[in-house]
Amino acid sequence: MKSIHLFSYQALVAGMLLAGCSSPAATEDATAQTVETTMGRGIDLANLDTTVNPCEDFYEYANGGWVKNNPIPASESAWGSFNELAEKNNVVLRELLQEAASNTTAAKGSAAQMIGDFYAAGMDSVAIDKAGINPIKPELERIAAVKTADDLFKAIADLKTKGVSGYFTTYVTQDDKISTQYALNAMQGGLSLPDRDYYLKSDERSTAIRTAYATHLQNMFKLVGDDAATAKKKAETVMNIENRLAKASRARVDLRDPYANYNKMTVQEFSSKNPNLKISQLLAGMGAQTAKEVIVGQPDFFKELNTMLKSTPLEDWKTYTQWHLVKTMAPYLSQPFVQENFNFYGKTLSGAKEMQPRWKRVLRATDDAMGEALGQLYVQKTFSPEAKKKALEMVNNLQEAFREHVRTLDWMSEETKQRAQQKLGAFAVKIGYPDKWKEYKGLEVDRSSYAANVMRANQFAFQENVGKIGKPVDRNEWFMSPPTVNAYYNPSMNEIVFPAGILQPPFFDPNADDAVNYGGMGAVIGHELTHGFDDQGAKYDFEGNLKDWWSKEDLEKFNARADAVAGQYSAYTVLDNMHVNGKLTLGENIADIGGLNIAYTALQKALEKNNPGKIAGFTPEQRFFLAWAQIWRINARDEYLNRQILTDPHSPGRFRTNGPVANMPQFYEAFGCEKGDKMFKAEAERAKIW
Repeated sequence: MKSIHLFSYQALVAGMLLAGCSSPAATEDATAQTVETTMGRGIDLANLDTTVNPCEDFYEYANGGWVKNNPIPASESAWGSFNELAEKNNVVLRELLQEAASNTTAAKGSAAQMIGDFYAAGMDSVAIDKAGINPIKPELERIAAVKTADDLFKAIADLKTKGVSGYFTTYVTQDDKISTQYALNAMQGGLSLPDRDYYLKSDERSTAIRTAYATHLQNMFKLVGDDAATAKKKAETVMNIENRLAKASRARVDLRDPYANYNKMTVQEFSSKNPNLKISQLLAGMGAQTAKEVIVGQPDFFKELNTMLKSTPLEDWKTYTQWHLVKTMAPYLSQPFVQENFNFYGKTLSGAKEMQPRWKRVLRATDDAMGEALGQLYVQKTFSPEAKKKALEMVNNLQEAFREHVRTLDWMSEETKQRAQQKLGAFAVKIGYPDKWKEYKGLEVDRSSYAANVMRANQFAFQENVGKIGKPVDRNEWFMSPPTVNAYYNPSMNEIVFPAGILQPPFFDPNADDAVNYGGMGAVIGHELTHGFDDQGAKYDFEGNLKDWWSKEDLEKFNARADAVAGQYSAYTVLDNMHVNGKLTLGENIADIGGLNIAYTALQKALEKNNPGKIAGFTPEQRFFLAWAQIWRINARDEYLNRQILTDPHSPGRFRTNGPVANMPQFYEAFGCEKGDKMFKAEAERAKIW
């Protein structure tokens, strides 16, 4: 899918003065030790490690105390500020869901009835275990009954509508080059491991994961009813197909080029290039038969898939299809399926030691299925108009700071500056929750089958998506539910979106001082604004169209500065000898650096009106940088970090903290950093674009 730039990967599972000098806090009256030392009004001094020089390792200085005192819960692969806030939200959401589930008289089709019945069905483990594999038996029987290629593609189309993975990915979204229209997209897919590299890399860790995956496949086929020999053979079949698909898949760094992913053709042309894919039959089965054109993301992938569909035996495709059905639905079936699914995807791939409690898993599934129905109840209980007003005020201040940065750039021509200002002025802003709530009219939810509810919800969402073909673009649509602890920039909409879930401490507190809010939520806002001008976002114009609006000379200067950012982050070592992938994380790193600089400028303007001076021993500038650091505090297991390095466009928390501040002379001034300190970079080496 096209890049909608999230603030953090964690969220939907997120130095000192000079060596030998005392901590800034230690120079103040001990009675001023803390101002609201919770996640609330300020900086919790217990989270710091003042034995560390902030100019040597600012992340450790700002978060070392928290890191030592907050081990990763057994049910998690990582634990950080995003998780802490999500836990707080979960308490509210659980109460809402339990209340809805206890109400058996809610009107049919109402939000309360649908989320209540969905949650109740998911929590009924006795009924789920008794049903075993029965909820997906009709689909399994349909796959088993396949005799011809036509039968197979009818089954594939039906399963696609129910959210089952496999073969490739298809969806409807705005046309990258005509943002006023919807377009059908076809992208590479069909893999069960997180990325092509998991199949192709030969290092010890990747090899061990593939071995565990083969065992997992066998175990799942045994649960379906196959004997050991058959299960082993089927596992080999799936591995062979997915290995070929992986080799044909484009690498993640290459997927960041929106021009390379834009290959528009008629459905007839796509069909003539890939006749074995039977695209017209698939589209009809998926309810997308009105599509006349398709944007093909990776033509070489479909060329290989087309070849495979002819050369690979039908029985092998039936096995592959069966696997993807079971994999997709395993979390919603009886305990043996849930446990085996967790053993591989939770333990082996992510490092969690034990499963999350059922209520959390069902809560997440409910949010996935009917996020706005649940979100409507959530914001009524948690999100005040005052918070929305204050957040919007911050956005306006950040936009003005960005305008100032553009005006004063010394590397950009006036003509390109005017176009950048035009784009900045056209940003749409969404805060908290939608102005108009999504309706789920026609979605059938009852208490008889959790898995059936999930499939119907998937089908409802799929049909809603393909139903956009030929309709006007809905610019009021949200792509995150209100309780989500995250934010995003959508280039085709040219919009920044901040759900209510993230507009809380430690990111945002209407009652906190400006330094804390601008270092937290201000930097989040700046981050999303900067995404409109990172190495991907900068390729879209003010109307959200993929279009070149730069002068040749300015683009060359931009790319040179972006290369410097990529080089800086590629030098960071994360795990074993694995480094941050500076090219994969480039857009997020540009957004972090730009967002923090813009937020700092906005803070200075706020301080002109109200400067409280030192609080708890820290100047406003120090509190600003500490607030930035505290939102990236995290403990992570090796498995999590391995997956993050290979698949995530975000850098690990340590480098999201240290990377941007190491480029800011304002940070050096705030903490007294000088040449020779690890955090200090010579002026010529500092990366700065916006």
